[in-house]
This record gives sequence, C-alpha cells and structure tokens, in this order.
Amino acid sequence: MKSVSRTQQVLNVYGVILILWSVYRWKLAMPEWFDELLAKPFIFVLPVYWYITHRENKSFLQDIWLHTKKLSGDMYIGLSIGAVFIISAFFVQYIKHSQFAIDFLMSRGFIVGVVLAFATALSEEILSRGFILKKFYEESKNIYLSAFNASVLFIILHIPILFTIPDLRGTLLIIVLMTDFTLSLINSFIFLDRKSLLAPILIHAIYNIAILMYL
Repeated sequence: MKSVSRTQQVLNVYGVILILWSVYRWKLAMPEWFDELLAKPFIFVLPVYWYITHRENKSFLQDIWLHTKKLSGDMYIGLSIGAVFIISAFFVQYIKHSQFAIDFLMSRGFIVGVVLAFATALSEEILSRGFILKKFYEESKNIYLSAFNASVLFIILHIPILFTIPDLRGTLLIIVLMTDFTLSLINSFIFLDRKSLLAPILIHAIYNIAILMYL
C-alpha cells in the first residue's frame, strides 16, 4: 500500500478541522468569547496537538516553533508591522467621526476585544503557521509555494466566519479577504525566516484589533 505523504496527512487534519468549524458556525450561535477562548482552541489546536504528539511523537511547542529564543526581535518586528495597522485604524476612525474615539478605546468592550484578538491569533497561527505552513515547507522546501498554499487554506478557514458578520458586506468584505491573504503571506515569510511563531501571533493580534477599530 502506498504511504500517505506528509502533505496529504496535513490536509486530512485540516479537512477535519474545517468540517468541524463549519458545522459549529452553522449550527451554533455562541458568544464571541466562547468561540475564541473555548471553541477555537478545541477545534483548531487540539487536533494539531494530537497529530504532533501522537503521530509524530514530537514536542508540541518545539515543533510549532513557539518559543522565546528571539523574543526582542519578534517583539520589534511584530510591533513595527502592527503599528501600520493601528495607525491606519486611527485614520479611519478620524475620517468617520472627525476625532479619535478615545472613549471607545477605554471601553470595556474594546478591552475584551483586545483579549479575544490575542486568543484568536494564538489559535489561528498555531494551526495555519505552526502546523500547516511548517509541514508544507518541510516537505516541499519551497518557501513561496508553501506560503501561498497555506494562505489559501487560511482564507478558506475564515469563510465560515467572515460571511456571518453583519457589518462585513460588499467592498469591505473583499478588502478584508484580500488583506487577510496579504497578512497570511507576510506572517508566513516572517515565520519561516525567523523560525518563531511569536512575531506572527503579535502581528495577527494587532491586525484583529485594527479590524475591531474599523468596525
């Protein structure tokens, strides 16, 4: 019997996650905090953890490159790129309201949103970068093809989410999809270059915060 390739194994895990996530989003209407703090870690991260620790017999954190060996550099890169998103969000806020919405930034809803933004980034980056992208690259050794394919799967994973947000329609939805794809490519190159998941998590989290400010 022909052995299953690493890429096919990864796609099988991804397929199970996508089905579970789609059914969850379709059948259940849970609060956002439940989605990000409980559902995503269970649906996105647990299968990855099982595959790495049981099928490959590897250390989970070590295999997904989640470490603090390059903490200062990761923080610098993450905050520098994230600053672009935040500045643009402030600009949009000023255009919409003719002022910076300081009250909104100090509100309980925004603070909760920041916490959820980091939780979302952690789960999604573990799956999309630490697992899918890394396994693709280990097999193909092609950084561009691996980054592109992982980014396509990243966008597909977001379809059950993006198409259920009432405020995302028309041109704004297209912009968000294109920006998400660009974000995924950037994070993929940074992840493979630095061999660290921290910078992509930070960039992703700040991007989520900026989206919260846009809406």
